[in-house]
Amino acid sequence: MKQKQIDFLRSLCESITPSGWETPGQRIVADYVGKYADSVSMDCHGNLHAVVNPDAPVRIMLDAHCDEIGLMTQYVDENGFIFVQPVGGINLQLLQGERVIFQGADGKPVRGVIGRKAIHLMTTKEREEGVKEISDLWVDIGSNSAKETLAALPLGSPGIVESGWRELMNGRVSARAFDDRAGVFVVIDALRRLKGRKLNVAVHAVSATQEEVGLLGATTAAFGVDPHAGIAVDVTFASDDPGGMPKKTGTVKLGGGPVVGVGPTYDHKLNEIVFSAAKKSKTDVQIQPRNRGNGTDAFAIRHTRSGVPVAQISIPLRYMHSAVEVVSLDDLDRCAQLIAETVASIPASPAFGPRL
Repeated sequence: MKQKQIDFLRSLCESITPSGWETPGQRIVADYVGKYADSVSMDCHGNLHAVVNPDAPVRIMLDAHCDEIGLMTQYVDENGFIFVQPVGGINLQLLQGERVIFQGADGKPVRGVIGRKAIHLMTTKEREEGVKEISDLWVDIGSNSAKETLAALPLGSPGIVESGWRELMNGRVSARAFDDRAGVFVVIDALRRLKGRKLNVAVHAVSATQEEVGLLGATTAAFGVDPHAGIAVDVTFASDDPGGMPKKTGTVKLGGGPVVGVGPTYDHKLNEIVFSAAKKSKTDVQIQPRNRGNGTDAFAIRHTRSGVPVAQISIPLRYMHSAVEVVSLDDLDRCAQLIAETVASIPASPAFGPRL
């Protein structure tokens, strides 16, 4: 992977974009993808649409969500300490002692730390049970009063755990928000690879909003695009670390290549094109059986209008919904390659879905 692509991915991961406040990240995507797309636009829910070959009658939607889990200020006590609510699936046990950064008044960043009672002062029961409610934690921004805090951070201000980009061995990288900035990177990189190629279809690459709070952006974006087929890109649980559960999630290895979802949610004929493209491009793939598909944007796309055939291509990820998520850059590269080859293989009159 070239340095320009890595820099794009890193800048995405370092942007502050919890669900509902994704615009800073979308600006980064728009600036990068402009040279590869025939058009770039944003809809009223903040979904970013980048389109190649727009006049083709068959529309293929590539989707990944750009939002991340985060926090929102809920209450400020008289001494200026902040209590928060989660935005999306926050792991409470990981929050204590973390550094955080909020979008403050006038968009100015406000930094703080999450505090909790010192372990020396805890009862034995408190030590054993850990954090039970998010109200057990508070944010300290160094303020002396509620007035001072609220002037910097009005109620409802969004924030995230502040975590940096860290390069590991063997082309692996750790950062927060690879769920699903890695997917956005893959979708945009697939579009980059398709620009200038002779295509039978129009390609609508969507960086969707608010997946972490209910697949909302993909729902409205898919209704607007009205695609003939969709490919959703998200992360999935790698099962090759000590906390992995292959009997529950399937065998998924970091560095093992794209993960193709197989099950009742996913269109078998579209998957045939995916597997054929993988063979043609000599891309190793992993298979993940999924008896239900309601955890990713593929489910939202599938249910739009009168129904859309979908495929799910996932990126192996370790430590999901933490500040130290880990991906393999090689997996991202191969996912983008597979999607580009899949789209390039779709005929002008595809026959998705079951047929009598």
